[in-house]
Parts: sequence; structure tokens; C-alpha cells
Amino acid sequence: MRKRAKGLYEPNSALESINDRRQKTEHRTQNWIPAFAGMHLLTTPDKGSRGQACRGKQNGITMTQDMGTKTDRLKAIREQIQGFPAGPGLYFMKGPKEEVLYIGKAKNLRSRVASYFQPSADLSETRGPKIVEMLNKVETVDYLETETEVDAMLKEARLVKDIRPAYNTDLVDDKTFPYLEITASDDFPGVYITRKPRSKGTRLFGPFASAKELRAVFVELQKIFKFRSCNLDIRTDDEKRRFFRPCILYSINQCVAPCGARIEKREYKAIIKDVVKFLRSKRTTVLRQLRKQMEEASGATEYEKAAMLRDRIRLIERLDRRGTPDEDIQPEVFAADPTEALVKLQKILDSPNPIRIIEGIDIATIAGAESVGALVKFIDGRPFKAGYRRFKIKTVKGIDDYAMIAEVVKRRYKYALRGEELWPDVILIDGGLGQLHAAQTALKELLTAALGAPYGEHAETAEKQIINLKLAAIAKREEEIYLQRSTRPLKLPRHSPVLKLLQYVRDEAHRFAQHYHHILRSKKLLE
Repeated sequence: MRKRAKGLYEPNSALESINDRRQKTEHRTQNWIPAFAGMHLLTTPDKGSRGQACRGKQNGITMTQDMGTKTDRLKAIREQIQGFPAGPGLYFMKGPKEEVLYIGKAKNLRSRVASYFQPSADLSETRGPKIVEMLNKVETVDYLETETEVDAMLKEARLVKDIRPAYNTDLVDDKTFPYLEITASDDFPGVYITRKPRSKGTRLFGPFASAKELRAVFVELQKIFKFRSCNLDIRTDDEKRRFFRPCILYSINQCVAPCGARIEKREYKAIIKDVVKFLRSKRTTVLRQLRKQMEEASGATEYEKAAMLRDRIRLIERLDRRGTPDEDIQPEVFAADPTEALVKLQKILDSPNPIRIIEGIDIATIAGAESVGALVKFIDGRPFKAGYRRFKIKTVKGIDDYAMIAEVVKRRYKYALRGEELWPDVILIDGGLGQLHAAQTALKELLTAALGAPYGEHAETAEKQIINLKLAAIAKREEEIYLQRSTRPLKLPRHSPVLKLLQYVRDEAHRFAQHYHHILRSKKLLE
């Protein structure tokens, strides 16, 4: 481009440029006028722009159809929300093919979900562009009612970890809810807040919904019962205990100091028994005493003491904000170090390669009507949640466990056969010898169909990998392990790390299948 001399300009060229910009602006303004909520309305195009008018008309028809579709969709969702309960629970934003896009919890389901679809709501400003993007994909909304707000919180965390919806950003890590643990098998049991409890010999309460509240309650409980919370190894037969100097908690009357032999084992066990009883009961006696003390302090104008007792009452009442270890399972909490187990498993299976990837398969059936297959993946002995899959059984009618396992195996490993996914080192089936043979037969049929089919070189590679692939099944009652080319089960000691690892994979597959079994039965939330 030719440079202009400083202080000079070309008036004609500049004027033409200004006119061009003005005409373009007027033309855009005439054709598209902003309306509401980011939508646009088509107006009469300029007569001198026939091609532009034609394009505008086509865009107008498309936009009108899109607006109509969107309006109908929002209307249907709003009508659906009117039937939601006003109590606590979970809500599920679902897109095409019933895919769960987002899971949230609510104290009032109807009010919370309706807030997403208010015509006057500026969601981009209040909740961000990602939520707006999600809502444009939502086709239906579903819910799962819970008894309490705490139940909703715990179930939300479990479901988000399992389903991993695309628009959930919280709760997707491995962080877990804390427990209150009592080491009941010790001579002088301790009471602890933990996210990694012992594998045996303990009494667990929780998981608790709030770690902050639990820590505050813990302080109050220790003031009342004076139990130990240290990590010292205190044994009855240790004669040197009587020379040990207790910590400051003994000095401020918050511990009875079993470390320094200030209390007998029988008396301390009675304290722990009272703690367990207190945690399992409704705590009415203690609360009644505290309320009486609060009223007496208030009547004596000791308002600071009354306020302290009031806060203590509130904290104790929050002990109910918890789940139960059996119902609110957190499998990540009880995982042990798998290194030793993987080495021993390689020897047991006589595998030429180290065991790195294990996939577990289980089937859940709902009253003979709805069946779900679940597959979990473990890498280096630890759950790999992104590899979890669930399969709604399509080809099997009635209850036929063997045929269902065969369907899941074929649907899962056809992708590995094509070279699109990795083959596992071990496939673990939840069941006995019959289930193991069903999986073996399905793999053989899959490979036979692939050889000479359009899979080409992938089928030949897969044939070599299937030869090295190890299949096993583990039965629930006797915990017997069935292996390929063997009709007799393998029995491992109960404390064997290999058995514990296989049980972990089996139980995780079972939990994952049953979890969706119950949800499918109540609300049919499968993709």
C-alpha cells in the first residue's frame, strides 16, 4: 500500500469508505433487529439486494422453526416441573437419548429446578455461560426424591463420581466425606475423624456431610466424654505407662490420660461404650440436661455461659447430618495398596505380562423386567472412573445371566477388536463357572466373526491379545475364584491381598450395577 504524506489525505477515497460502512450498517440494521433473550426477528430486506433478501428469508424460516421448537421444549419442561415435589432430592438435566448432562441437589426440588427455566432469568449473568450452554441441550428434567437434605448431598456426590456428567465440575475428584472412627479392638480405643479408616477392628459412624461441623462436634464430645484422640500405642501390659507424662488435654480436663495409667482399662472401656451409645441414640438425655443448664444460666443472667451451651446443643444436633457406612458406600475410602496383589496375581494367572488393567463385569436385573450390565475398569489396582460403562440389555428376554454376560462382553470388546480401545489384562466376571464359560464363548464368537471380516489386521492382532488375555470369575458366598482351563475353584486365604483386590473389583462392579438398578427402577435415568 502507498504511504500518504504527513498531513495529507484523499477526500474522495475517505468519503467512499465512510459511505460504504454506513450502507452496510443500515443494511444489517434493516435485516436483523434484536428482540429478546438473544433472539432476532426478520424485517423487510432492502429492495436493491435480491440475493441478500433471499438469504434473509431462508434464515428467517429456519429461525422461526428453531424458536418454535425451543418454545415447545421449554413449555413441556415447565409443565413437567410443576409435578415435582417441594421436598429435598436430586434433579437430573437430560439431553438427547436421555444422557445425563448435570446432577444437582435441592432443598426444594420444584423451586430449584424451576429457577433454571424462568422467562425473565438472566442465567448468563447469574450462573455463567456454561449453564446457559447446558440448558440449550436439555430436553427433559427428572428427579430423585430423598428423605433429607443430607441424603441428597451424599447421593449427589456418589452419582456425580459414577456418572461423571459433562457439566458437573464439583465432586468429580476422589475426595470423600469423613467418618468418626472408634478403634474398638485396641486396649484403650481412640476416637478419630478420618477419611481412611482401618480395614478391621473399628466402629465407624458416618459419612458426615460437613467436615467442619464434625470437627466442631468432636471438640464438644471430647469435653463431655474425655476420650483419647492421640495416635499413641497404649497397651495394658506396658509397665512404663505410669512414668509417662500426659499431654495438655489431661491438664485441661478433656482426656482421662490412659497413656499415663491415670485410668483402668475397665473404666475407660465404659467411657467408650457410653460414646457409642450416645452416637447411636437420639441423644435426648444429654440434650435435655444441656437445655436445662442453658435455661438456668440464662435465668441467672449468665448470658455468655447460656450462649456457649446453646452452641453446644446445636452442634450435637448436627450429629444427625450423616449417612450410614452400609448405605452411603464410598469405595475409594477402603482401597488398599494394590502393588503386592498385582505381582502375586500375575504369578497365579501365569501371565507373561504384568497385570495393569482389570475390568469387572456384573449384571443387575429389576424384577425380571429391566436388566443392566455394568463394567468397571481398574488401572494399576485402582478404579479408573472414566472407563466405567453401563449397558442396558437389549437382546435378552427374561432372566438369563449367561446370555446377558455374553451380550455385555460382545458390546464392550468389539471396540477393542477394531483397535479403538485397549484390551484389559484380566476380565473378572461376578459369578461362577457358568458365567466364566459364557464370557469365554462370547469372546471366541466375537473373534471368529471378526477374522475375515472388515476388521483386517486388527482381528489378527486381537487374536494374539486374546490368547494372552486372562479371564476369571469370583463367586460371592464361598469367595472361590474360577480360572480359564480349570474346573476346580481356587481358594485363597481370607487375608490374601489378591483376594482382597479381586473382591474390590467384584464389589465395585456389583455396586455400580445395583446403583443403577435402583435408579432405573424408580426413575429410569440410564442413558
